[in-house]
Amino acid sequence: MRTEELNYHLPEELIAQAPAEPRDSSRLLLCPRYEGDFETRNFHELPDLLNVGDAIVVNTARVMHARLFGYKYPTGAKIEVLLLERIPGEKPMYRALLRRKRRLDPGDIVLFPESDLHATVIESNTEIGEDVVELGGAGDIESEIERIGVIPLPPYITDYRGEIEKYQTVYSRNKGSVAAPTAGLHFTPELFDRLNAKGIERIDVHLRVGWGTFSPIRSETLEGHKLHAEIGGIPIDSAEKINEKRKNGGRIVAVGTTVTRLLETAVDNTGKIQPFTGSTDLYITPGYTFRAIDALITNFHLPKTSLLALVAAFMGTERTLKAYEFAVRKRYRFYSFGDAMLII
Repeated sequence: MRTEELNYHLPEELIAQAPAEPRDSSRLLLCPRYEGDFETRNFHELPDLLNVGDAIVVNTARVMHARLFGYKYPTGAKIEVLLLERIPGEKPMYRALLRRKRRLDPGDIVLFPESDLHATVIESNTEIGEDVVELGGAGDIESEIERIGVIPLPPYITDYRGEIEKYQTVYSRNKGSVAAPTAGLHFTPELFDRLNAKGIERIDVHLRVGWGTFSPIRSETLEGHKLHAEIGGIPIDSAEKINEKRKNGGRIVAVGTTVTRLLETAVDNTGKIQPFTGSTDLYITPGYTFRAIDALITNFHLPKTSLLALVAAFMGTERTLKAYEFAVRKRYRFYSFGDAMLII
């Protein structure tokens, strides 16, 4: 499939620069998966759109403070380190963007003020802008990142001055992601109470969201793209709950593409979810057969990305692009802080 087939036109003013307030007041595009008209609803109506016995599966990933400000040792030149994703392995190695005026070479060291943490440059890839660093000097690396770093917002959010915690889901707890699982930003504790009162249970899983998930597909075909692996887990009790729900006729509603990838990684040939701990590089494109989910809640994604490819795989490419055309025409808000769609 040509990557260009996942392109669409979006007026810049439709890129949301702030979240809806309250969170669940955002609009929700109701999309019958195979046929039927698209319908504009509000996210707080979600309990009315689901059935008793359905399950909402969410990603509890929490965005780490991945933007660090330091200086090169010993020159003192200012360096900004944006951690993109942790590289699987025993050492605390990260893919990163190093913003600097002059070249950095392997072996160069970046220090951070008022911290023992430092970054050693392992690879300096100036042509593609992505580097590899190893962090050290602090006992608990991730806790120190949280203490001295800043939460990075996506580059298309250029004018947000509100509370940064709005870029975390209300149920986030597993640290280590470099971006939020944004489909979950619409939920509030009160909405979960209403879902629970109707007999719609929330089930937690975890997948560290890496930068590669959001990277544009640069190859001419979808098949020419490779997705970076992401680390996650499905606890035994969560797997059992999901399987029990489906056994009793309930639908599994995945909140976001990250949940979808994780569940589809862990499903076996009989359709059962197995407990899972590890990494997944599952790349879902049109033609894929879904076995783990029955419905999908997702935000509107950038053109020519693996996220949009997953949505097109679930709803069909032509129907997905028609839904996006409808959303543009109706002036929906797009991307991380934008509105959502329910494909069911």
